[in-house]
Order: sequence, then structure tokens, then C-alpha cells
Amino acid sequence: MSGKSLAGKKALVTGGARGIGAAIAQSLARAGASIMIADILDDAGKASAAAIAKEGVATGFVQLDVSDDAQWERAVAATVSTLGGYDILINNAGIEITSLVSEVRAEDARRMCDVNIVGTVLGMKHAFRVMRPGGAAGKGGAVVNIASVAATIAFPSIAVYSGTKSAVDRMTRVGAMEAGKLGYGVRVNCIYPGLIPTDMGLQLANDIVKVGLAPDVNAAVGSVVEQTPLGRLAEVSDIGDAAVFLCSNEARFITGIGLPVDGGMGM
Repeated sequence: MSGKSLAGKKALVTGGARGIGAAIAQSLARAGASIMIADILDDAGKASAAAIAKEGVATGFVQLDVSDDAQWERAVAATVSTLGGYDILINNAGIEITSLVSEVRAEDARRMCDVNIVGTVLGMKHAFRVMRPGGAAGKGGAVVNIASVAATIAFPSIAVYSGTKSAVDRMTRVGAMEAGKLGYGVRVNCIYPGLIPTDMGLQLANDIVKVGLAPDVNAAVGSVVEQTPLGRLAEVSDIGDAAVFLCSNEARFITGIGLPVDGGMGM
């Protein structure tokens, strides 16, 4: 792939304030795309956008609670207005609340469903409306939804999270089918990241210890590495590079897939 495989593209990255989202945004920017960071974290989101802007990339920040339909409409309009178009959506925003099945709280389950499932489908909804012929951008595009290796394995203590990420996989495939059949010119794929030592990943390791599934954090992390054929945790750049590929012309005939970026853990 060329170093600027996304030159001229305009991207909206949800949950782009930190972690995987910030890394994907940086990878897209290095590949030539303009970037709109969307997040509920104002200060961190603006800092993420500012870091990208220092590299001479057109960028901006918009506040977005992905579970809110009206906020999606405003965020997409801001993307088109600020960047001059809309070609790429990275549906990354998500939350994980660890719990054994016997201890799941209904309010936690509903919150994960709101962010991880409702947020993802609303992102696709507004991307399709704006990217399809006749939309405000109208040039087609690429949607990449961030699922998880948890959608492919039975990992204890994250039953609801795993269910929401399995839903992301199914919605990706239905969205790809609809976009193709209706002539939207939008490809839709998802990525299954492995465990990454971001704030969310490290919190999961600590939570696994708290619920009695590992004696300490090192053991919790070690068990994941042991299940991973490539013998390490994922890095945020691994996910960023995969997202760039799926958004690029090199992936022009790829839609409706789930790409594992998990070192083989979910095989």
C-alpha cells in the first residue's frame, strides 16, 4: 500500500479521544485522510485532534454520545462542513463493564447495548444517508465497525460485552448487504481486535482479578498471551493499520467481513 493511500478522504472517528480510536485516527491521518474526532470526552478529544493537526492534517472535534440519534446527525453535518466531505466512518466508541453472569446488573447491560449496539447502528444509518448518491457527501465510502475478539471466543466475565460485539458483527454484514444491494457505494466491514493494554484493556485485567478468575494482573494478562499464537498482546497500531487497509482502494472488493487482528487468539 502507498503511504498516502487515503489521500483526499474525510473520516469521522468515534471514541477518538484516546486508546484504539485515537490510534486509528492517527493511522488514517498518516495515510492522507482528514480527521474529525468524535467523543464524549471534550478535553481529551480536542487534544487528540490537536495532535493530528500538528502534522498539518485538516481536523476537528465534535462532541458525540453515540447512543443519541440527534447528536449523530449534528456530528455528521459538522464533519461534512468542516472537512468538506465524508468518506470514512470508524465506528469505534464502546464500553465494557466486567461482570460474572451471576452478578450482571440490568443497568450495566442496557448501557453496553446502548453504546455498543445502538451507537454502531446509528453510525451506519447516518453514514449511509450522507454517503449514498444524493446525500450531502454523496460519493460512497467505507464504514469500519470495531467489534472484538470477544465476539469469537468464550471469554469469562464479559458475557454482555461479548454479546454486543457479536451484534456488531451481524449488523456489519447486514449493513454491507443493504448498502451493496441498494447501490449506496458504501463498503462495510468490521475488525476484531485482540486484547490491547489501553485503559479499557488494563481495566479488564484488573476486573478479572477482582471477580476471582486470576490471582493477579500479570496472571490475567499472561493467560491471554498464552492463548495467542503470536505470543503477545495487540498494539493500537495493529488496529490502525488494519483500519487503513479496509478503508483504502486496496480493499475495494471487500465488504461484509470481520477481520481478526488478534494474533490468532480467536481462530
